[in-house]
Amino acid sequence: MTGRRRKAIGLNLLWLVPGVVGGSEEYTTRLLGALADLAPDDLEFTMYVNTRFVGEYPELCARFRTVVGPVSGTSKARRVLAENTWLAWASRRQGIELMHHLGGIVPLWRPAPTVLTMHDLQPLALPGHFSGAKRAFSAAVIPRSVRVARHIVTLTDFTRHDLAVRLDVDPARVVVVAPGFDLPPATIPAGVEAGVRRRYRLADQPYFLFPAKTWPHKNHQMLLRAFARLHERRPDVLLVLTGGEDQNESIVRDLIVELHLQGVVRRTGRISVEDLDALYRAATALTFPSLYEGFGLPVLEAMSRGCPVIAADATALPEVVNGAGLLVPPDNPEEWSEAMQLVLEDDAVRAQLIVAGHEHAVRHDWHEAAETLASVYRRAPV
Repeated sequence: MTGRRRKAIGLNLLWLVPGVVGGSEEYTTRLLGALADLAPDDLEFTMYVNTRFVGEYPELCARFRTVVGPVSGTSKARRVLAENTWLAWASRRQGIELMHHLGGIVPLWRPAPTVLTMHDLQPLALPGHFSGAKRAFSAAVIPRSVRVARHIVTLTDFTRHDLAVRLDVDPARVVVVAPGFDLPPATIPAGVEAGVRRRYRLADQPYFLFPAKTWPHKNHQMLLRAFARLHERRPDVLLVLTGGEDQNESIVRDLIVELHLQGVVRRTGRISVEDLDALYRAATALTFPSLYEGFGLPVLEAMSRGCPVIAADATALPEVVNGAGLLVPPDNPEEWSEAMQLVLEDDAVRAQLIVAGHEHAVRHDWHEAAETLASVYRRAPV
């Protein structure tokens, strides 16, 4: 294809503030890394990023033409203003023919046709979990964004269907680009697990793991009530909660005290990728009771590391688990307690979940995801 003019694609990442936007950060950066590996010779990419993104992802910035915007990303108002002014001006000046907004919002001023990634519709599905300002913003901006986008990218068929039901989006405009997954090493260096157990005061006790910030939809309260029931029967078991503090932090802290679980719940805060890897490998199971997920990457992270999965039978999670884990209603602490005890005490069930989970995780491929995304760019009209 030597000499063929390349289609100029803009990638709007002004919204991606490292460590703030949750699972969408991992999905977006890994997908773009795979796109760089793919290196399609008929497409030319320009990333538009905030200043914090450059510091966190210098290698990714080096692989794409990168333009740094006049915002850090920490102020949403400034970021939205930059998207509607600076981004439009810069992309027009640089001849962008198709702009991909990867954060779920399309600016009002859009010189080029657009592709939109919609991770989920949580602000519309669970409005009570958001402030009045966020609800009003989402109710106005999300429907308009999906209406003006030429193509919409989602991570799951669940979100594709949700768009059709809630916003009357023609499914033909929606393309599922499921996350890929890089399998971790089969083993970790000797002594790593022991070091992690010492660091987080786990001794040699069995434990369940839940890696999530204390957002309302993550459903920490239900999990704590389920664990309290299990603790009555198995006082040797621990619950490890990783992730930073967020909207429901005080509620979670108070409930731990109310349920007298201070001695058996470990709060680690944000931890390194290496520590989380070791925690997955040694856990009795991942417990993932989230009320709403557009995907749920920890499910695959756990499965790939030989960690059985117990997840909520809600939103996209049944699609992601795909029969390779236990599904439990997200509002039933007693059933969760029973599922946790089953995995803890039935070696045959646990072994079966480990095998099924690993087989499922290996099917997810970033190269395939990048190929699908490139095909969206090729066929989108300009």
